[in-house]
Amino acid sequence: MNRELAELYPDAHCELDFRTPLELTVATILSAQTTDKKVNEVTPELFARYPDAAAYAAADRAELERTLVPTGFFRNKTTSLVKLGAALIERHDGQVPGRLADLVQLPGIGRKTANVILGNAFGVPGITVDTHVGRLVRRFGWTELTDPVKVEHAIGALIEKREWTMLSHRVIFHGRRVCHARTPACGACGLARWCPSYGIGPTDPAAAQRLVRTPAEVTEEVA
Repeated sequence: MNRELAELYPDAHCELDFRTPLELTVATILSAQTTDKKVNEVTPELFARYPDAAAYAAADRAELERTLVPTGFFRNKTTSLVKLGAALIERHDGQVPGRLADLVQLPGIGRKTANVILGNAFGVPGITVDTHVGRLVRRFGWTELTDPVKVEHAIGALIEKREWTMLSHRVIFHGRRVCHARTPACGACGLARWCPSYGIGPTDPAAAQRLVRTPAEVTEEVA
């Protein structure tokens, strides 16, 4: 199934725009409960105003909140970014660390976010267990577990480490486009012949194809 996913989604990638580890860290924090499209609309101005950890640590809270309003939960996100900047200066000389153990100790960063950062900013293999990955690997029959950390370890035992980051992207792409939470497009699924859950959504190809989301529709999806 992993090989088929690689053929289906050769261009799978992180859909948040970034150039540096700090930019990806900030964008990932902002992506909670909003769309990647909305984050990508906000971050050009944000990154220009706040180019480093010191800028976030010293940010005027009201000004930063105004910038983050479109992403939702802007007060909590402002708090996370200000605290993140201060913690990076205090503990890591203003740089985003490249170790899981260090990342998860930073404000606003849990294990899922840390794996996004490691895999996409540092090239360190990581499995990102978001709602799509958790849902799909259970449908695939890879695990029955629901705890994200246990799911991560279960996937890691099945898939070569060097594949972890790209597998995450491919599964997320498939979950956003085809294998939806409520009504998966089973009849339009390239994994149908291997999937034990085939048939929980429409199997008629025409009906299923109508459920497949375009890239433009996907960017409007709330994380």
